[in-house]
Amino acid sequence: MREVMKEKAVEYYHGKENYNCAQAVMKACCALCSEEDISRLTGMGGGRAEGGLCGALYAANKLLSGEDKKKMLVDKFREAAGSEKCREIKKLKKA
Repeated sequence: MREVMKEKAVEYYHGKENYNCAQAVMKACCALCSEEDISRLTGMGGGRAEGGLCGALYAANKLLSGEDKKKMLVDKFREAAGSEKCREIKKLKKA
């Protein structure tokens, strides 16, 4: 299931809808989200999410409930990407 969501997110990211990273993750991972929910994330790509977070991480955190799950996600994301901050990830050339 995760692999399918990942493939969908990649497909949506700058695809025909021109979604940013946050919108792509939201669309791929949330069957119940409306286009309005996704459009709310228009300004959350390219390091513009709260605190400079990666938009993909920001959207995934919005979809999770429970602080333990959110912390685990951030930790795993940081381990894989080198940071949770968009600009730092780009400097590391992992984006």
